[in-house]
Amino acid sequence: MRVDANGGSGPNYWPNSFGGPVPDPAFLESSFEVSGLAARTPYRDLNDDFVQPGNLYRDVMTDQDRANLIGNILSHLSAAQTRVQLRQTALFFKADPDYGIRVAKGFRLDIKEVERLANITTEERARATEK
Repeated sequence: MRVDANGGSGPNYWPNSFGGPVPDPAFLESSFEVSGLAARTPYRDLNDDFVQPGNLYRDVMTDQDRANLIGNILSHLSAAQTRVQLRQTALFFKADPDYGIRVAKGFRLDIKEVERLANITTEERARATEK
């Protein structure tokens, strides 16, 4: 647990585009024999991370719940840079197009650009919204 005010004013998460922390290979667990060697590697499961949030948005939330969610997102991300708003709104779009469109409209973002960003890889999206 961090006890230093989350490291100050920079981000305390990875990946980020603000020069924040990155994984340090010096702190990985050592390899150990199982049936060959095992080590920590990036998670590469092809499961879709957007199905459950999309189902929650569409099938569980009421119209009022969705309005409250959109309002909270707009309020909390209103001071973020446009590139961060675009990147995050593309993720909302991936969960459900209506979700992304409503957030995009709230931020007055180009909906076609949000959709384009939603349909490219994470790495491409990060590069496309770098600066």
